Amino acid sequence: MESLFLFLAITFFLTFLIGRLIEKIRVPWIFAALLIGASLSFFNPFYAVTSSQAFNLLAQLGMYFLLFVIGFEIDLTKMKKASKFLLKSMFFIILLEAFFGTIVVHFVFGYELLISFVVALSFATVGEAVLIPILHEFKIVNTRLGQSIIGIGLLDDIIEILLLIGVIFLIGSGAHTHASIGLTIVALFLLFGLAFGLTKLGKTGKRFSFLDIDVLFLFVLFIFFLFLGIGEYAYASPVAALLAGIALKTFIPEKRLKKIESEVKTMCYGFFAPIFFLWVGLSMDINYLFAFPLLVLLVVVVSKGAKLLGSYIAARTELGSKQSILLGIGLSVRFSTSIIIVKILLENNLIGIDLYSVIIASSIIFKFLVPVLFSNLLVRWKVVPT
Repeated sequence: MESLFLFLAITFFLTFLIGRLIEKIRVPWIFAALLIGASLSFFNPFYAVTSSQAFNLLAQLGMYFLLFVIGFEIDLTKMKKASKFLLKSMFFIILLEAFFGTIVVHFVFGYELLISFVVALSFATVGEAVLIPILHEFKIVNTRLGQSIIGIGLLDDIIEILLLIGVIFLIGSGAHTHASIGLTIVALFLLFGLAFGLTKLGKTGKRFSFLDIDVLFLFVLFIFFLFLGIGEYAYASPVAALLAGIALKTFIPEKRLKKIESEVKTMCYGFFAPIFFLWVGLSMDINYLFAFPLLVLLVVVVSKGAKLLGSYIAARTELGSKQSILLGIGLSVRFSTSIIIVKILLENNLIGIDLYSVIIASSIIFKFLVPVLFSNLLVRWKVVPT
């Protein structure tokens, strides 16, 4: 246990140092942990620690807390008010990239079509949170381009939720026995029933306006772990974490929500999330990437090309040629949900280390390439003042 504590101390210190450096090129500091994990996958002197049950438990909690925070950020009201342009653009852009991605995964890596489509669709979703600081910096959040990026990124949460549920059912179908099917169905109904019930109890939630933040935080943790506990019986803990966040967002009064959301994010990103991203990086096979670097390049080119083509076709009339290209670049960035889905597929042996390593490597490339390219083109094409 002592070695785990020292390992965590070293990890957080290096994440802090490297994170400060990559923030200068507008890459979120949290991905420093992913880079550290990828480096350790090449040579890991801490194998006894990183393969321990304690470390894996912390990493899995990191995954669940990330999904919980994502659920906190999903705004169902805004989704209902989305324009037809954003809806059509979102579906066209993501499905076009998923189509080309499915072809690559199926014919190059040899996976069946269903798994190929799931992997491609997860990789086609958007991590708009990475670009929001850049949109604020250049004061284009409220422009048509800025709202299109945020809106499509928000709406694709629908696809992410459905995809996550689909992946859980895909995993569960192989784990169920006849004796456990009934328990699983009951657990799923209870899980969705609790989530739906909390979203409909807004008036009751107003009573929580008078609770101290520390007491309210305990209630939030109670709901989070309650959902996880029920989700375990349905092989659906990731979905349970997401639903807990969505339900609490609609249940807790808005003024209290902002404060408690800050507390939850601090705990998630300050402690659990770096361990999760370290775990993701550790699972890579760097030797495979060195042996087949062109596969990473192929995935990057196909994914980026499909996103740019889809954005240009869908948004050229509304935004113009240059801004539609910027839209495609902005929507190319990935964030935690797609990484979580791919990690779940790997952990349940639905994909191999080869495909997983290529996807994570290409995701890292996008993390560094997209913010830099997007910022420079904003200025060069005079979308913002120089």
